[in-house]
Amino acid sequence: MKQKLIDLGMQNKVAEFETSLNRAAEEASKDAAPIFVNAIKNMSFADAMGILKGGDTAATHFLREKTYTSLVETFKPTVKNAITKVEVTKYWTPLANTYNKIPFVEKQNPDLDSYVTNLAAQSLFKLVRDEEAKIRKDPMARATDILKKVFGYADSQKK
Repeated sequence: MKQKLIDLGMQNKVAEFETSLNRAAEEASKDAAPIFVNAIKNMSFADAMGILKGGDTAATHFLREKTYTSLVETFKPTVKNAITKVEVTKYWTPLANTYNKIPFVEKQNPDLDSYVTNLAAQSLFKLVRDEEAKIRKDPMARATDILKKVFGYADSQKK
């Protein structure tokens, strides 16, 4: 959709939409830490061994499996508020309407709440996957910082 709209001379509208979309996703992702911490706290020994012995994205897979539904449920109201706040629909509606008029294209779903919520969750897991790759490449250098962040968050919740 993006490239077709750019080809139609709508690059500024596409850029405005992407910026507002990113702001909405960023707003929603702030609620992820407690969900991840809960999944880690409830990890079984078998889960931990699966992560240790698993492939390069075993931890990401574990977190996605244990948290995706909760993240989407948690993100949805935040995304809805953020979409309203940053006026994403102001940018989306003309783009989607223009795009959907192009012959032979797959029509786009105008439900921005679901689209942005899923995009935020998917983007978050991409970041988790990238971080996992860094940790697996150099466990001692990366694990300490990540563990401090995760358990520092957990400690702050006890107070």
